[in-house]
Amino acid sequence: MIKHVIIWKLRDELSAEEKAAKKQEIKQGLEGLLGVIPGLTEITVRTELLDSSNGDLMLDSAFESREALAAYQTDPRHLAVAAVVRSVAASRSCADYES
Repeated sequence: MIKHVIIWKLRDELSAEEKAAKKQEIKQGLEGLLGVIPGLTEITVRTELLDSSNGDLMLDSAFESREALAAYQTDPRHLAVAAVVRSVAASRSCADYES
């Protein structure tokens, strides 16, 4: 199994209301890919991180293989949600590992 974890920091110029709305949009979009994209076995988006966190939003996902992760990353359905993320993200940190 391949784990794929991302933490995003949202842009500071977004209001609290805008951040909350975008977090929910991103959560629904990404979690909605489960059962749609082959090889994606788990996906959770955490929107309420503790103040001690470095980011605002976290993706925790799992894939059957490296090939499944690679296919996910270029899947048009994933890319559509990724475009929303890129429109509001100031930074992105990613960790992929075998579990």
